Amino acid sequence: MSNKTNNYQQHLMKTLKDPQIAVEYLNTALEEEVEDPTLFLRALKNVAEAWGFTHLSELTGLDRAGIYKMLSETGNPRLSSLHSLLDAMGLKLAIVQKSEAA
Repeated sequence: MSNKTNNYQQHLMKTLKDPQIAVEYLNTALEEEVEDPTLFLRALKNVAEAWGFTHLSELTGLDRAGIYKMLSETGNPRLSSLHSLLDAMGLKLAIVQKSEAA
């Protein structure tokens, strides 16, 4: 990996530990997912990586390898697993009404 890529990845991991930034990052991924169906899982994987897969495994009781698989591009997480993972990071799923302009 190039130094620029390394620096970006380190900055991303540090930044995504902030819950407010993680929320914006994940919401943006959800909004853009229409164009790329794997975008949300990749974004969630980045947030999980920032928290540490081992740490999240301990907090959730989910198998570390299972978290990796769940967040892979072919992953298909159960709602209960997704809820556990987000809860461990201090986040939650929410459904909101579309704005009139949308």
